[in-house]
Amino acid sequence: MQTHDTSAAESFHPYRSRLIRLAYRMVGTMADAEDIVQDAYLRWHRTDRAGVQEPVAFLSRIVTRLCLDFLKSARVQREQYIGPWLPEPVLDWHEEGEDGVTFALMLAMERLSPLERAAFLLHDVFGFSFNEVAHAIGRDAAACRQLAARARTHVRNSRPRFPVSAEQSKSIVDAFFTATRGGDLNALVSLLSENVVTYTDGGGKVPSAYRPVMGCDKVSRFFVGLHRKPGFHSQLLVAHCRIDGLPSFVSLEQGLVQTTSLLIEDDVISAIYIVRNPDKLSAGIINLSSV
Repeated sequence: MQTHDTSAAESFHPYRSRLIRLAYRMVGTMADAEDIVQDAYLRWHRTDRAGVQEPVAFLSRIVTRLCLDFLKSARVQREQYIGPWLPEPVLDWHEEGEDGVTFALMLAMERLSPLERAAFLLHDVFGFSFNEVAHAIGRDAAACRQLAARARTHVRNSRPRFPVSAEQSKSIVDAFFTATRGGDLNALVSLLSENVVTYTDGGGKVPSAYRPVMGCDKVSRFFVGLHRKPGFHSQLLVAHCRIDGLPSFVSLEQGLVQTTSLLIEDDVISAIYIVRNPDKLSAGIINLSSV
């Protein structure tokens, strides 16, 4: 019996990271993604694995179906969420390379139906054929093509049009941090696009804006207003990083850890994603703040 257990674990391990990425892209939280992948492993353990010709497709199908079940209840929870809901910030998997899915794209996918989201992720992001997608979500290939096409239309504008170099990204991140901490209105305006949007996710547990702040004037004045609050001057930039493909930083804000990710297009910031909800800050990010 012990040999059988080891065989299941060893044969599952090569796919675990990929499956967690798939589940996270589907559900938006790492803890839930890990729970789903663990459930998939238990099913793999009970499976006659000798009869599985393509383990990655088989396991991806299991994970996708578990995610679809999860999203049925999660959608109700997110409708009741206090303030903007953002995905859990996760440091990029450097060994895997970026898959092109950013905060902006994950937010856009929140507007999709679970089946549209699954078809788009499996085909456009993870490279499955439509026949494989059909097997995973229980629809025929033609229906899956339509689901992915509808999803693509919804999320098209959420992909950055032009890549930004690491050096340029860091320069803009540093300038943004300096301008917000110094309350420099003119410097902020020069960094922001006309239609910039700021999302702050506190989950009702820590102070945050309960609605997105839209437009260059309102966003710049929002950060200047924060600068005038007591204790704001003691903020500390902990580390630069990349979160879901976006240049980001971890900071200590009045004793609270938060992440800030910037969507940069045409050398200006078009979206700002701030996560303050302590339930969404993973151990890896918390560890950065303690270095």
